[in-house]
Order: sequence, then C-alpha cells, then structure tokens
Amino acid sequence: MSRQSLFGSPLFLGFDHLEQMLDRVGKNADGYPPYNIEQIGPDRLRITLAVAGFAMDDLQITQEDNQLVIRGRQVEDAEGRIFLHRGIAARQFQRAFVLAEGMDVEGAWLDNGLLHLELKRPQPETRVKTIRIGARTNGPTTIMERIPDQG
Repeated sequence: MSRQSLFGSPLFLGFDHLEQMLDRVGKNADGYPPYNIEQIGPDRLRITLAVAGFAMDDLQITQEDNQLVIRGRQVEDAEGRIFLHRGIAARQFQRAFVLAEGMDVEGAWLDNGLLHLELKRPQPETRVKTIRIGARTNGPTTIMERIPDQG
C-alpha cells in the first residue's frame, strides 16, 4: 500500500522539504528527556528539558541547518557503587527540534536540573510582488524579451 503524501496536492509547490522535516520529527519519538515549550512573549519561546544529573560539560547544543539538537552524555561514575535500586536515568540522549526559517537560539542555561533554551521567532515581513503580463508575439520568445527589466 502506498503512503499518501501530506503535500501531494499539485497546489502545494515547493513544500516537499516540509514533509521531510515532519518525517524527521516523527523519528524522534523517544520521550526522554521530558521537555516543555512555552511562549514567553509575542515572538519568544522557551524550551525546558529535565536533565537531572547532567552537568554542563555533559550537554551539547548545536543548530544544524534548521534543526536544534540537544545531546546529553554522562560519564559513568558508578565504579565502586552498589545500587539496590537505580531509578534515576543516566543514559545518553539526543533530542531534536525543527526550527522555522530565521528562528534564532539566543541563549541556554542550566538551573536545578533543568536546561532552558530561549528562542526568538522572526517577525514575517509582508511581501507583495506585481507580475506583469506581457503580450506574446508570433513565434517563441523568452520571458526576458517580453517583460523589460524594471531596474
């Protein structure tokens, strides 16, 4: 059975990259570490991850194209320790978020086991472009011949 494309309509031109981003996000379905995303202003967001037990040196934050990637890897220090119960996760993780074009990470800090990242959302600018309609002459012409440069 073939998979129905979300952007399969011929009216969606150039949106195939959005479908690829949605597929990438769907593969990141692991629930660890838990996180919150909150709006802290009209154009500002905060992502908070619960990273108890991780030090600053155990965490890495990168922005790869439009993907924000947070990685955590703890150095195993259980040598000589005997756990009767180990319920605190000490596993490595990778959490990725797809960012809109122009989204900017302004800062990150670690506070009481919570990693906070502040992001600024760009304000969209309204673009209006008038497309002139040229007359077609007999024979093939290029669009550059039909519409003079507006300079």
